[in-house]
Order: sequence, then C-alpha cells, then structure tokens
Amino acid sequence: MRTGVHVCRGNWSRQEDVLLTGDYHALLPAFSAMAVSQYVLEYATPRAGELRIVGEALADREIGLGCVNPRTDEAEDPASIVARAEEALAYWRPEQIWLNPDCGFGCFANRCVNEEAHAVAKLRSMVAAARTLRERHG
Repeated sequence: MRTGVHVCRGNWSRQEDVLLTGDYHALLPAFSAMAVSQYVLEYATPRAGELRIVGEALADREIGLGCVNPRTDEAEDPASIVARAEEALAYWRPEQIWLNPDCGFGCFANRCVNEEAHAVAKLRSMVAAARTLRERHG
C-alpha cells in the first residue's frame, strides 16, 4: 500500500513573497524517519530550493514533484515541466516520479487561488509533459 506525505508551503495568497520559503533541509530528519513511500513536495517555484536537497536524502522513496504553480494564471509550458522532471531523474527512477501541482488547486477560506479554466490548462500541460516523459524514459 502506498502511503504519502504532502507538504504545502502556502496556498493562501497569489503573492509569492508572502508564502513560506526555503529548502526542505530542516525537514529531512523527520522525512527520513517517516514510514511513508511518497513525498509530495512543491518544486514549481524557486521558493522550495534545490531538488538536490531531497533527492540526495530520499532517493529510496517516490516523489510527487510539484511542477505547476496553482497561484498563477498562465499554464506552464510542458517543456519546462519535462525539464524539471528530467532533473529529478538524477535522483529517482522514472517510476518513482509523479507530476503534481504545488499544493493543489483548493480553496482557502472560500477564496480560490485560481479559476477552473486556468487549473484545467495547467493540468493539460502536466498531461502533455507526462506523455513526453513516458516516450523518452518509459
């Protein structure tokens, strides 16, 4: 059975400068001690730091790789999502990598961070990227 932990670094504002920032280094001891198979982490913005920090410590687990920012309107280019996932291949095997939006598209206090049409466009970009990745890496 797959078990996981989702770490949300902030979905209450569209202003990146007011959301939590910094790499996941301080959380690594707790992450390593958890009996979970997958970590769903935000990596769509520079706020999360380098992928290497988690990749070097948790390559034995799966990563839900945050690759689209739910707080912006424009859909990410599938090529940029592919590039981020291919960066993750330095640490994880293809079957260990799952593409996710950062923190989802949920609402906070009845205030959605994005409109449905923008969320759908971002999800379509993720699907296109996943297809490309499967063609390249199986």
